[in-house]
Amino acid sequence: MSALGLILAERGHSVSGSDRKLTPAMQALGNKTLILFVSQEANNFAELGSRGIDAPLVVVSTAIPDTNPELIEAQRLNLTIWHRSDLLAWLIEHQPAIAVAGSHGKTTTSTVLTTLLATVGEDPTAVIGGVVPCYGSNGHTGKGRLLVAEADESDGSLVKFRASLGVITNLELDHTDHYRNLEDLIETMKNFGHGCKRLLINHDDPILKKHFQADACWSVCHSEKVDYAALPVHIEGDCTIADFYEQGQRVGQITLPLPGLHNLSNVVAALAACRMEGVPLNSLLSAVAELRSPGRRFDFRGEWQGRQVVDDYAHHPSEVKATLTMAQLMVKSGRSPLPCKPQRLLAVFQPHRYSRTQEFLNAFAQALISADALVLAPIFAAGEPPIKGICSELLARTIRLIDPYQPLYVASSMDELTSLVKNHSQPGDLILAMGAGDVNSLWERLSKKGIEGEASCSSAIAA
Repeated sequence: MSALGLILAERGHSVSGSDRKLTPAMQALGNKTLILFVSQEANNFAELGSRGIDAPLVVVSTAIPDTNPELIEAQRLNLTIWHRSDLLAWLIEHQPAIAVAGSHGKTTTSTVLTTLLATVGEDPTAVIGGVVPCYGSNGHTGKGRLLVAEADESDGSLVKFRASLGVITNLELDHTDHYRNLEDLIETMKNFGHGCKRLLINHDDPILKKHFQADACWSVCHSEKVDYAALPVHIEGDCTIADFYEQGQRVGQITLPLPGLHNLSNVVAALAACRMEGVPLNSLLSAVAELRSPGRRFDFRGEWQGRQVVDDYAHHPSEVKATLTMAQLMVKSGRSPLPCKPQRLLAVFQPHRYSRTQEFLNAFAQALISADALVLAPIFAAGEPPIKGICSELLARTIRLIDPYQPLYVASSMDELTSLVKNHSQPGDLILAMGAGDVNSLWERLSKKGIEGEASCSSAIAA
């Protein structure tokens, strides 16, 4: 939502916005002369009217319930109301667009894609779910030909997009509050793919390989029978070196400063999309060295009493497993992009939604046992009502059945979580906070406990 507001304001539209609290995203938008309300009340429209704005187009996200007073007033005033996907679809219709979808990696892939295009001088417009480091924002109004959009599948609204090029990173059941089963998700993603003029998919993903017909595909496992591939030559905790292939022929080598095989796949997807849009190869291969992760994707926040605090958005078992595997590679290899060599991995995990925790309880437990020590936060409801018996303590009991010896602590509140991390971490630890909720406040909470720490080097964007 904040990215859309930013782009419309930069294109000369009069834009207002509201949220229930002042967030970093709203503060950034305030610098762009947007009219902002730190409340969602019916009289906000009267305030707009006093400023000469009588019949605004109202755009709402899926998070806005039917009982919202501002939405009810918009309906009473008979204003035109769009879902955020309608506005993004309108932007996509008005210029050539690359829409990046998939269960995992779409924020990183769309950020990498945007960064590559910016680095080679294409200056794309971007609507991303995380902060793009080269812009310091999740939205950018470019002067170039292309628009890059992250296409969120959580509510199925991505079927509205008619992109020039669609990219699907992978498929795995998630958002069980919306999708009945995997087949339901596959059908939705097929509809998205059919709406794109061309489709690029991950050949390594078994579901995509089985169910989708695409114009091109990529792989990080093999170079035969795929259009684009990057085969790792050397994998370390701070980088990956890989040979890059097109149509089965080796055409160069890349040194990727983002560790992990999942990140290599995201980068190959972005490189493939650029090549399909006609971007010269040589400039792209050299641009890879400039890549950085988006905000909240293994995001180094600062050092605290000899511990390094990192924030990550991982909230699905596959994402948690990939993030922990990457972090353990840093610990075991002695090489990482962090200022100091980490000695041990202390994972802090906040389950996101009761429904997701219930659906993937055993998968979460299997993923989390790879941490050297673990602290569990209370479940972040994200607006869901509680499900009887589903809680972080249940996840802890499930983990203990698999590994009864793992150091494991369960917090009943965010304040207790901070105390547990403080008491059970040790110098040399990599403290990795994972989740899509307010666990990203851990760094600030530790810093405010009267303990010396550096200022945060990044902030999350609230959607």
